[in-house]
Amino acid sequence: MTPLVILAIALTVVIGGVLLFRLHPFVVLVAAAFLVALLIPDAEVSAGELVAEGFGKTAKNIGIVIAMAAILGSCLSAAGAAKQIVSSLQRLLGERHTPLALMASGFVLAIPMFADSAFFLLLPLARAAWERTGRHYLVGVLAIVAGATMSHSLVPPTPGPLFVADELGVDMGTMIGFGSLVGLASAIVGLAYAHWADRRWPLTPQLTATAAVSDSTQDASGRPTSPPPPLWASLLPIAVPVICVSLGSWASTAPEQVPASVLPLIQVIGEKNMAMVIAALLAMLVLAAHSRSMAFVRSTVTSGIQSAGSVLLVIAAGGSLGAALRAAGLSEVLTDLAPTSGLALVPLAWAVTATIRIAQGSATVAMITAAGMLAPVVLEGAAGCHPVYIAIAIGCGSKMGMWMNDSGFWVIGTTAGMTELQTLKTAAVLLSIEGAVGLLVTLALAAVFPMV
Repeated sequence: MTPLVILAIALTVVIGGVLLFRLHPFVVLVAAAFLVALLIPDAEVSAGELVAEGFGKTAKNIGIVIAMAAILGSCLSAAGAAKQIVSSLQRLLGERHTPLALMASGFVLAIPMFADSAFFLLLPLARAAWERTGRHYLVGVLAIVAGATMSHSLVPPTPGPLFVADELGVDMGTMIGFGSLVGLASAIVGLAYAHWADRRWPLTPQLTATAAVSDSTQDASGRPTSPPPPLWASLLPIAVPVICVSLGSWASTAPEQVPASVLPLIQVIGEKNMAMVIAALLAMLVLAAHSRSMAFVRSTVTSGIQSAGSVLLVIAAGGSLGAALRAAGLSEVLTDLAPTSGLALVPLAWAVTATIRIAQGSATVAMITAAGMLAPVVLEGAAGCHPVYIAIAIGCGSKMGMWMNDSGFWVIGTTAGMTELQTLKTAAVLLSIEGAVGLLVTLALAAVFPMV
Protein backbone atom coordinates (compact mmCIF):
# COMPACT_ATOMS: atom_id res chain seq x y z
CA MET A 1 0.00 0.00 0.00
CA THR A 2 1.47 3.36 -1.04
CA PRO A 3 2.01 6.22 1.45
CA LEU A 4 -0.53 8.43 -0.37
CA VAL A 5 -3.21 5.76 -0.05
CA ILE A 6 -2.39 5.42 3.65
CA LEU A 7 -2.69 9.20 4.02
CA ALA A 8 -6.07 9.16 2.29
CA ILE A 9 -7.29 6.42 4.64
CA ALA A 10 -6.06 8.37 7.67
CA LEU A 11 -7.84 11.55 6.55
CA THR A 12 -11.02 9.56 5.91
CA VAL A 13 -10.90 8.16 9.43
CA VAL A 14 -10.33 11.61 10.92
CA ILE A 15 -13.09 13.32 8.93
CA GLY A 16 -15.55 10.49 9.46
CA GLY A 17 -14.85 10.24 13.17
CA VAL A 18 -15.28 13.96 13.75
CA LEU A 19 -18.26 14.64 11.48
CA LEU A 20 -20.25 11.40 11.37
CA PHE A 21 -19.68 9.94 14.82
CA ARG A 22 -18.95 13.18 16.72
CA LEU A 23 -16.06 11.53 18.53
CA HIS A 24 -13.57 13.47 20.62
CA PRO A 25 -10.58 14.57 18.49
CA PHE A 26 -8.20 12.65 20.77
CA VAL A 27 -9.97 9.37 20.09
CA VAL A 28 -10.10 10.02 16.34
CA LEU A 29 -6.46 11.01 16.01
CA VAL A 30 -5.19 8.07 18.07
CA ALA A 31 -7.37 5.67 16.08
CA ALA A 32 -6.02 7.08 12.82
CA ALA A 33 -2.44 6.81 14.11
CA PHE A 34 -2.91 3.14 15.05
CA LEU A 35 -4.53 2.38 11.69
CA VAL A 36 -1.65 4.01 9.81
CA ALA A 37 0.88 2.12 11.93
CA LEU A 38 -0.87 -1.19 11.21
CA LEU A 39 -0.87 -0.51 7.47
CA ILE A 40 2.89 0.08 7.27
CA PRO A 41 4.50 -2.87 5.49
CA ASP A 42 7.55 -4.38 7.17
CA ALA A 43 7.44 -1.92 10.07
CA GLU A 44 10.56 -1.92 12.24
CA VAL A 45 8.55 -1.55 15.47
CA SER A 46 5.08 -2.58 16.57
CA ALA A 47 2.10 -0.32 15.92
CA GLY A 48 1.62 0.40 19.60
CA GLU A 49 5.26 1.28 20.12
CA LEU A 50 5.31 3.59 17.09
CA VAL A 51 2.19 5.47 18.20
CA ALA A 52 3.41 5.73 21.79
CA GLU A 53 6.79 7.07 20.68
CA GLY A 54 5.16 9.80 18.58
CA PHE A 55 2.79 10.66 21.41
CA GLY A 56 5.57 10.77 23.98
CA LYS A 57 7.91 12.85 21.84
CA THR A 58 5.23 15.47 21.26
CA ALA A 59 4.28 15.59 24.93
CA LYS A 60 7.95 15.87 25.87
CA ASN A 61 8.51 18.78 23.50
CA ILE A 62 5.52 20.91 24.40
CA GLY A 63 3.77 19.42 27.44
CA ILE A 64 5.26 21.81 30.01
CA VAL A 65 4.86 24.73 27.62
CA ILE A 66 1.13 24.00 27.25
CA ALA A 67 0.61 23.70 31.00
CA MET A 68 2.49 26.90 31.76
CA ALA A 69 0.68 28.77 28.96
CA ALA A 70 -2.65 27.71 30.44
CA ILE A 71 -1.63 28.91 33.91
CA LEU A 72 -0.33 32.18 32.48
CA GLY A 73 -3.54 32.82 30.56
CA SER A 74 -5.78 32.02 33.52
CA CYS A 75 -3.84 34.32 35.85
CA LEU A 76 -3.70 37.25 33.44
CA SER A 77 -7.40 36.85 32.72
CA ALA A 78 -8.30 36.86 36.41
CA ALA A 79 -6.05 39.86 37.08
CA GLY A 80 -7.57 42.03 34.34
CA ALA A 81 -4.29 42.40 32.46
CA ALA A 82 -5.94 42.28 29.04
CA LYS A 83 -8.09 45.32 29.83
CA GLN A 84 -5.00 47.24 30.89
CA ILE A 85 -3.16 46.40 27.66
CA VAL A 86 -6.08 47.39 25.42
CA SER A 87 -6.77 50.57 27.39
CA SER A 88 -3.12 51.61 27.10
CA LEU A 89 -3.11 50.97 23.35
CA GLN A 90 -6.37 52.91 22.97
CA ARG A 91 -4.84 55.89 24.72
CA LEU A 92 -1.78 55.62 22.48
CA LEU A 93 -3.67 55.17 19.19
CA GLY A 94 -6.83 57.11 19.95
CA GLU A 95 -10.41 55.95 20.48
CA ARG A 96 -11.15 55.79 16.75
CA HIS A 97 -8.42 53.17 16.33
CA THR A 98 -9.90 50.76 18.88
CA PRO A 99 -9.99 47.87 16.34
CA LEU A 100 -6.27 48.30 15.74
CA ALA A 101 -5.69 48.27 19.50
CA LEU A 102 -7.74 45.06 19.82
CA MET A 103 -5.82 43.44 16.96
CA ALA A 104 -2.45 44.37 18.45
CA SER A 105 -3.56 43.22 21.91
CA GLY A 106 -4.75 39.89 20.52
CA PHE A 107 -1.44 39.43 18.72
CA VAL A 108 0.57 40.14 21.87
CA LEU A 109 -1.57 38.09 24.25
CA ALA A 110 -1.62 35.00 22.02
CA ILE A 111 2.19 34.76 21.95
CA PRO A 112 2.50 32.98 25.32
CA MET A 113 -1.08 31.68 25.64
CA PHE A 114 -3.79 29.96 23.60
CA ALA A 115 -5.67 32.00 20.99
CA ASP A 116 -8.99 30.94 22.54
CA SER A 117 -7.87 32.37 25.88
CA ALA A 118 -6.87 35.67 24.28
CA PHE A 119 -10.25 35.85 22.54
CA PHE A 120 -12.11 35.26 25.82
CA LEU A 121 -10.00 37.94 27.49
CA LEU A 122 -10.62 40.60 24.85
CA LEU A 123 -14.20 39.99 23.71
CA PRO A 124 -15.81 41.90 26.60
CA LEU A 125 -13.70 44.90 25.57
CA ALA A 126 -15.05 44.74 22.02
CA ARG A 127 -18.55 44.72 23.46
CA ALA A 128 -17.72 47.67 25.72
CA ALA A 129 -16.50 49.64 22.68
CA TRP A 130 -19.81 48.91 20.93
CA GLU A 131 -21.76 50.08 23.99
CA ARG A 132 -19.98 53.44 23.81
CA THR A 133 -20.58 54.00 20.09
CA GLY A 134 -23.44 51.70 19.11
CA ARG A 135 -21.61 50.42 16.01
CA HIS A 136 -18.64 48.47 14.66
CA TYR A 137 -19.07 45.47 16.95
CA LEU A 138 -18.16 42.97 14.22
CA VAL A 139 -14.92 44.74 13.35
CA GLY A 140 -13.91 44.58 17.01
CA VAL A 141 -14.59 40.84 17.17
CA LEU A 142 -12.74 40.14 13.93
CA ALA A 143 -9.85 42.39 14.93
CA ILE A 144 -9.22 40.15 17.95
CA VAL A 145 -9.40 37.06 15.76
CA ALA A 146 -7.05 38.60 13.18
CA GLY A 147 -4.32 39.31 15.72
CA ALA A 148 -4.60 36.36 18.08
CA THR A 149 -4.77 33.60 15.49
CA MET A 150 -1.67 34.71 13.60
CA SER A 151 0.72 34.92 16.55
CA HIS A 152 -0.84 31.67 17.82
CA SER A 153 0.55 29.86 14.77
CA LEU A 154 3.71 31.82 13.98
CA VAL A 155 5.40 33.20 17.11
CA PRO A 156 7.02 31.00 19.81
CA PRO A 157 6.72 30.24 22.68
CA THR A 158 3.14 29.43 21.64
CA PRO A 159 3.14 25.59 21.51
CA GLY A 160 2.45 25.13 17.78
CA PRO A 161 5.21 27.27 16.26
CA LEU A 162 7.58 26.30 19.05
CA PHE A 163 7.19 22.61 18.18
CA VAL A 164 7.50 23.26 14.44
CA ALA A 165 10.67 25.31 14.93
CA ASP A 166 12.18 22.57 17.10
CA GLU A 167 11.22 19.84 14.66
CA LEU A 168 12.64 21.65 11.62
CA GLY A 169 15.79 22.86 13.37
CA VAL A 170 14.89 26.55 13.20
CA ASP A 171 16.60 28.91 15.63
CA MET A 172 14.00 30.34 18.06
CA GLY A 173 15.13 33.93 17.62
CA THR A 174 14.81 33.59 13.85
CA MET A 175 11.35 32.04 14.19
CA ILE A 176 10.17 34.81 16.52
CA GLY A 177 11.46 37.55 14.21
CA PHE A 178 10.18 36.22 10.88
CA GLY A 179 6.99 34.86 12.46
CA SER A 180 6.17 38.26 13.93
CA LEU A 181 6.85 39.98 10.61
CA VAL A 182 4.66 37.66 8.55
CA GLY A 183 2.01 37.48 11.27
CA LEU A 184 1.65 41.25 11.58
CA ALA A 185 1.51 41.72 7.80
CA SER A 186 -1.24 39.10 7.54
CA ALA A 187 -3.13 40.49 10.53
CA ILE A 188 -3.18 43.99 9.00
CA VAL A 189 -4.74 42.60 5.82
CA GLY A 190 -7.18 40.65 8.00
CA LEU A 191 -8.12 43.85 9.80
CA ALA A 192 -8.85 45.50 6.45
CA TYR A 193 -11.23 42.62 5.63
CA ALA A 194 -12.82 43.03 9.09
CA HIS A 195 -13.67 46.66 8.28
CA TRP A 196 -15.16 45.61 4.94
CA ALA A 197 -17.21 42.80 6.54
CA ASP A 198 -18.45 45.17 9.26
CA ARG A 199 -19.82 47.55 6.62
CA ARG A 200 -21.46 44.73 4.69
CA TRP A 201 -22.82 42.65 7.58
CA PRO A 202 -23.13 44.86 10.70
CA LEU A 203 -23.61 42.83 13.86
CA THR A 204 -25.32 43.70 17.12
CA PRO A 205 -24.15 41.79 20.21
CA GLN A 206 -26.69 39.74 22.09
CA LEU A 207 -26.72 39.68 25.88
CA THR A 208 -26.73 35.89 25.99
CA ALA A 209 -23.83 35.72 23.58
CA THR A 210 -21.35 37.27 25.96
CA ALA A 211 -22.89 36.25 29.25
CA ALA A 212 -20.45 33.38 29.61
CA VAL A 213 -17.46 35.63 29.09
CA SER A 214 -16.22 36.79 32.45
CA ASP A 215 -15.17 40.35 33.15
CA SER A 216 -12.25 40.16 35.53
CA THR A 217 -12.88 43.71 36.79
CA GLN A 218 -16.15 42.66 38.51
CA ASP A 219 -16.95 40.18 41.25
CA ALA A 220 -19.71 37.57 41.13
CA SER A 221 -22.36 40.15 41.98
CA GLY A 222 -21.17 42.63 39.37
CA ARG A 223 -19.48 45.02 41.81
CA PRO A 224 -16.16 46.45 40.63
CA THR A 225 -13.05 44.98 42.22
CA SER A 226 -9.59 46.47 42.49
CA PRO A 227 -8.20 48.19 39.37
CA PRO A 228 -6.21 46.10 36.89
CA PRO A 229 -2.44 45.83 37.32
CA PRO A 230 -0.23 48.52 35.76
CA LEU A 231 0.80 48.13 32.13
CA TRP A 232 4.34 47.01 32.92
CA ALA A 233 3.06 44.25 35.19
CA SER A 234 0.46 43.17 32.60
CA LEU A 235 3.10 42.91 29.87
CA LEU A 236 5.89 41.39 31.97
CA PRO A 237 4.69 37.74 31.90
CA ILE A 238 4.17 38.06 28.13
CA ALA A 239 7.51 39.69 27.33
CA VAL A 240 9.73 37.61 29.60
CA PRO A 241 9.42 34.25 27.79
CA VAL A 242 10.01 35.91 24.41
CA ILE A 243 13.10 37.69 25.75
CA CYS A 244 14.41 34.57 27.50
CA VAL A 245 13.95 32.34 24.45
CA SER A 246 15.59 34.98 22.23
CA LEU A 247 18.56 35.23 24.60
CA GLY A 248 18.84 31.46 24.67
CA SER A 249 18.85 31.41 20.89
CA TRP A 250 21.63 34.00 20.84
CA ALA A 251 23.67 32.00 23.35
CA SER A 252 23.30 28.79 21.34
CA THR A 253 24.15 30.28 17.95
CA ALA A 254 26.94 32.67 19.00
CA PRO A 255 28.22 31.66 22.46
CA GLU A 256 31.50 33.48 21.85
CA GLN A 257 29.60 36.79 21.78
CA VAL A 258 27.98 36.23 25.19
CA PRO A 259 29.93 37.31 28.28
CA ALA A 260 31.24 34.21 30.03
CA SER A 261 29.89 35.42 33.37
CA VAL A 262 26.25 35.35 32.20
CA LEU A 263 26.38 32.52 29.63
CA PRO A 264 25.35 29.76 32.10
CA LEU A 265 22.42 31.84 33.34
CA ILE A 266 21.21 32.62 29.82
CA GLN A 267 21.47 28.97 28.85
CA VAL A 268 19.24 28.05 31.80
CA ILE A 269 16.52 30.70 31.42
CA GLY A 270 16.64 30.57 27.62
CA GLU A 271 15.44 26.97 27.46
CA LYS A 272 11.80 27.01 26.35
CA ASN A 273 10.38 25.07 29.31
CA MET A 274 12.22 27.16 31.88
CA ALA A 275 11.21 30.39 30.12
CA MET A 276 7.54 29.45 30.31
CA VAL A 277 7.84 28.36 33.95
CA ILE A 278 9.28 31.79 34.79
CA ALA A 279 6.48 33.48 32.84
CA ALA A 280 3.79 31.47 34.65
CA LEU A 281 5.32 32.30 38.04
CA LEU A 282 5.34 36.00 37.14
CA ALA A 283 1.68 35.80 36.10
CA MET A 284 0.85 34.17 39.44
CA LEU A 285 2.67 36.99 41.26
CA VAL A 286 0.74 39.60 39.27
CA LEU A 287 -2.54 37.90 40.20
CA ALA A 288 -1.51 37.55 43.85
CA ALA A 289 -0.68 41.26 44.06
CA HIS A 290 -3.93 42.13 42.32
CA SER A 291 -6.30 39.87 44.26
CA ARG A 292 -4.44 39.66 47.61
CA SER A 293 -5.91 36.18 48.00
CA MET A 294 -3.79 33.04 47.75
CA ALA A 295 -6.97 30.93 47.73
CA PHE A 296 -8.05 32.73 44.54
CA VAL A 297 -4.60 32.24 43.01
CA ARG A 298 -4.71 28.51 43.80
CA SER A 299 -8.16 28.06 42.26
CA THR A 300 -7.14 30.02 39.16
CA VAL A 301 -4.00 27.92 38.67
CA THR A 302 -6.00 24.71 39.15
CA SER A 303 -8.50 25.82 36.52
CA GLY A 304 -5.71 26.54 34.07
CA ILE A 305 -4.06 23.17 34.61
CA GLN A 306 -7.35 21.34 34.10
CA SER A 307 -7.95 23.11 30.80
CA ALA A 308 -4.43 22.25 29.63
CA GLY A 309 -4.97 18.52 30.07
CA SER A 310 -7.40 17.98 27.20
CA VAL A 311 -5.40 20.31 24.94
CA LEU A 312 -2.20 18.35 25.55
CA LEU A 313 -3.90 15.02 24.83
CA VAL A 314 -5.27 16.21 21.47
CA ILE A 315 -1.98 17.79 20.39
CA ALA A 316 0.08 14.75 21.42
CA ALA A 317 -2.34 12.52 19.52
CA GLY A 318 -1.72 14.67 16.46
CA GLY A 319 1.99 14.14 17.00
CA SER A 320 1.50 10.37 17.06
CA LEU A 321 -0.38 10.54 13.75
CA GLY A 322 2.42 12.61 12.24
CA ALA A 323 5.02 10.08 13.41
CA ALA A 324 3.02 7.20 11.94
CA LEU A 325 2.63 8.96 8.58
CA ARG A 326 6.33 9.67 8.51
CA ALA A 327 7.12 6.03 9.24
CA ALA A 328 4.77 5.09 6.38
CA GLY A 329 7.11 6.84 3.97
CA LEU A 330 5.11 9.99 3.32
CA SER A 331 8.18 12.22 3.73
CA GLU A 332 9.90 10.48 0.82
CA VAL A 333 6.80 10.95 -1.32
CA LEU A 334 6.68 14.65 -0.47
CA THR A 335 10.34 14.94 -1.42
CA ASP A 336 9.61 13.40 -4.81
CA LEU A 337 6.58 15.64 -5.32
CA ALA A 338 8.52 18.82 -4.63
CA PRO A 339 10.14 20.23 -7.80
CA THR A 340 13.81 21.16 -7.74
CA SER A 341 13.03 24.89 -7.39
CA GLY A 342 14.36 26.37 -4.16
CA LEU A 343 10.97 27.71 -3.09
CA ALA A 344 8.83 24.76 -4.17
CA LEU A 345 8.60 23.21 -0.71
CA VAL A 346 7.11 26.38 0.79
CA PRO A 347 3.70 26.14 -0.95
CA LEU A 348 3.80 22.34 -0.60
CA ALA A 349 4.21 22.63 3.18
CA TRP A 350 1.40 25.19 3.24
CA ALA A 351 -0.93 22.93 1.23
CA VAL A 352 -0.19 19.82 3.31
CA THR A 353 -0.91 21.70 6.54
CA ALA A 354 -4.09 23.25 5.10
CA THR A 355 -5.37 19.81 4.09
CA ILE A 356 -4.79 18.38 7.56
CA ARG A 357 -6.34 21.46 9.20
CA ILE A 358 -9.51 21.22 7.10
CA ALA A 359 -9.74 17.50 7.80
CA GLN A 360 -9.48 17.52 11.59
CA GLY A 361 -10.04 21.11 12.74
CA SER A 362 -7.18 21.98 15.09
CA ALA A 363 -4.56 24.41 13.78
CA THR A 364 -1.94 23.23 16.28
CA VAL A 365 -2.52 19.55 15.50
CA ALA A 366 -2.25 20.32 11.78
CA MET A 367 1.08 22.09 12.35
CA ILE A 368 2.52 19.29 14.46
CA THR A 369 1.38 16.59 12.05
CA ALA A 370 2.73 18.43 9.01
CA ALA A 371 6.02 19.20 10.74
CA GLY A 372 6.46 15.53 11.58
CA MET A 373 5.90 14.59 7.95
CA LEU A 374 8.19 17.28 6.50
CA ALA A 375 11.03 17.26 9.03
CA PRO A 376 13.12 14.61 7.24
CA VAL A 377 12.89 16.55 3.98
CA VAL A 378 14.03 19.77 5.65
CA LEU A 379 16.71 18.29 7.88
CA GLU A 380 18.28 16.44 4.96
CA GLY A 381 18.78 19.76 3.20
CA ALA A 382 16.26 19.09 0.42
CA ALA A 383 14.20 22.20 1.18
CA GLY A 384 16.24 24.53 -1.03
CA CYS A 385 15.60 27.50 1.26
CA HIS A 386 16.00 28.36 4.93
CA PRO A 387 13.87 26.10 7.17
CA VAL A 388 12.23 29.13 8.81
CA TYR A 389 10.22 29.70 5.63
CA ILE A 390 8.95 26.12 5.72
CA ALA A 391 8.00 26.57 9.38
CA ILE A 392 6.13 29.81 8.64
CA ALA A 393 4.38 28.25 5.63
CA ILE A 394 3.17 25.47 7.93
CA GLY A 395 1.82 28.08 10.37
CA CYS A 396 0.04 29.98 7.60
CA GLY A 397 -1.43 26.80 6.15
CA SER A 398 -3.00 26.05 9.53
CA LYS A 399 -5.22 29.13 9.10
CA MET A 400 -7.04 27.78 6.07
CA GLY A 401 -10.58 26.43 6.03
CA MET A 402 -11.88 26.90 9.57
CA TRP A 403 -15.32 25.34 9.81
CA MET A 404 -17.60 23.36 12.13
CA ASN A 405 -15.06 20.69 13.07
CA ASP A 406 -12.85 23.31 14.76
CA SER A 407 -13.51 24.18 18.40
CA GLY A 408 -12.36 27.72 17.66
CA PHE A 409 -15.22 28.09 15.19
CA TRP A 410 -17.72 27.55 17.98
CA VAL A 411 -15.79 29.65 20.50
CA ILE A 412 -15.80 32.65 18.16
CA GLY A 413 -19.34 32.24 16.87
CA THR A 414 -21.07 31.38 20.14
CA THR A 415 -19.40 33.93 22.39
CA ALA A 416 -19.66 36.72 19.80
CA GLY A 417 -23.33 35.97 19.14
CA MET A 418 -23.04 34.89 15.49
CA THR A 419 -24.86 32.15 13.62
CA GLU A 420 -22.92 29.41 11.84
CA LEU A 421 -23.37 31.18 8.48
CA GLN A 422 -22.21 34.51 9.92
CA THR A 423 -19.13 32.86 11.42
CA LEU A 424 -18.29 31.16 8.13
CA LYS A 425 -18.50 34.30 6.00
CA THR A 426 -16.68 36.51 8.50
CA ALA A 427 -14.20 34.78 10.82
CA ALA A 428 -13.56 31.73 8.60
CA VAL A 429 -13.00 33.85 5.51
CA LEU A 430 -10.77 36.22 7.47
CA LEU A 431 -8.52 33.36 8.61
CA SER A 432 -8.26 31.97 5.08
CA ILE A 433 -7.31 35.41 3.76
CA GLU A 434 -4.63 35.71 6.42
CA GLY A 435 -3.30 32.25 5.61
CA ALA A 436 -3.09 33.06 1.90
CA VAL A 437 -1.48 36.45 2.52
CA GLY A 438 0.99 34.83 4.90
CA LEU A 439 2.03 32.38 2.17
CA LEU A 440 2.59 35.22 -0.32
CA VAL A 441 4.63 37.24 2.19
CA THR A 442 6.68 34.15 3.07
CA LEU A 443 7.42 33.44 -0.59
CA ALA A 444 8.45 37.08 -1.10
CA LEU A 445 10.78 37.00 1.91
CA ALA A 446 12.27 33.67 0.83
CA ALA A 447 12.95 35.09 -2.63
CA VAL A 448 14.57 38.28 -1.33
CA PHE A 449 16.35 36.79 1.72
CA PRO A 450 16.90 33.08 0.95
CA MET A 451 19.56 32.77 3.72
CA VAL A 452 21.10 29.67 2.10
